[in-house]
Amino acid sequence: MSERKRRGGAAAGSTSKRPRAASAAASYAESLRSKLRPDASILASLRALASASSKSKPAGTSSAAAKALTADDPTSANSSYIVVADQDITSVTSRINRLVLSVARSILEGRGFSFSVPSRTSTNQVYLPELDRIVLLRRESARPFASVGTARKATVTARVLSLVHAVLRRGIHVTKRDLFYTDVKLFGDQSQSDAVLDDVSCMLGCTRSSLHVVASEKGVVVGRLIFADDGDRIDCTRMGVGGKAIPPNIDRVSGIESDALFILLVEKDAAFMRLAEDRFYNRFPCIILTAKGQPDVATRLFLRRLKVELKLPVLALVDSDPYGLKILSVYMCGSKNMSYDSANLTTPDIKWLGVRPSDLDKYRVPEQCRLPMTDHDMKVGKEMLEEDFVKQNEGWVKELETMLRTKQKAEIQALSSFGFQYLTEVYLPLKLQQEDWI
Repeated sequence: MSERKRRGGAAAGSTSKRPRAASAAASYAESLRSKLRPDASILASLRALASASSKSKPAGTSSAAAKALTADDPTSANSSYIVVADQDITSVTSRINRLVLSVARSILEGRGFSFSVPSRTSTNQVYLPELDRIVLLRRESARPFASVGTARKATVTARVLSLVHAVLRRGIHVTKRDLFYTDVKLFGDQSQSDAVLDDVSCMLGCTRSSLHVVASEKGVVVGRLIFADDGDRIDCTRMGVGGKAIPPNIDRVSGIESDALFILLVEKDAAFMRLAEDRFYNRFPCIILTAKGQPDVATRLFLRRLKVELKLPVLALVDSDPYGLKILSVYMCGSKNMSYDSANLTTPDIKWLGVRPSDLDKYRVPEQCRLPMTDHDMKVGKEMLEEDFVKQNEGWVKELETMLRTKQKAEIQALSSFGFQYLTEVYLPLKLQQEDWI
């Protein structure tokens, strides 16, 4: 036999194995459907979970956390870390007035024009196990106008303070983009005005929403939820596939009602649309929300508000890759960029439902639907294993180790290889039935 024929035969053999493997995986996937118990049985387990969640203590009320807060009041100027709080218009404008008067006094006394700004460098942001969130340590640095290195930033800080004061006096809300376009030549780039806006929040000790500067709408919600948005009654079961946009100003939300048994937090818009179109929330009463990727402030605030007011368990559905876990960690313990406001933005007790690295083999996701992890993926995964909040959870460590060992990742949509509705008809119901979360 010629070399060409031998090669052709080998190629044909390897190609023929792929359909057989895919067929076996599809057959196994269909067999999982037969393992599903009646919905009533699954709903009974979910009711028990919801009941337990309603009786559990709010995050941060453990004896260790209580001791830490008693010994080190975060609202005190003597505290080792910063925690900002919601403030009304009168309080914030008063703080701005006092800050500007102190600067003016400094100039008149010959000490120059300077701001004292909390340091928000990465080395100053740490995870506190007793609080189960990232916090900003209380360290400050001077931002003098007389220094070549800080003159421009001091000017930007003064300009942002002036703009925020004007917005508060009018009692209106503006977006971060609006703020940037008031003085494009000075700010240069929106990332610079955004960063100084966070500095101003720290300086004034108030949340960013208290400054009446919000981000554009990004997150959406659908399902068993009714609330008032600036007085308008919103029924989230009637919002269609696209869902209801989460208001950027959460203060205008009131009258929250729900008969849901849990909150399903979804990483991406594609999975959200599948769940919404299949009316998953009617089969298993739940509230479904997504920030369409990296979580924004409004979605994080809204999730925490739902959790606190409704006392429902939160289950998360993210991609099986390091970035899915990073997104989940931002919801749970905060981001370093917003560490000063972590007390208001975090929902610590979220359960990781899927898609987990161990699920790829457990549900026999076909090889052609798995992706090889890049060198950067591996680097991010290894860095996450070193994070203190990951080390606190043995289940997370095992799943990350599995991901790094197999060097494989997969998106939620990989489950569509078994059928476009496999996610809602088999995978999630089976996960809920088995209480398979960590």
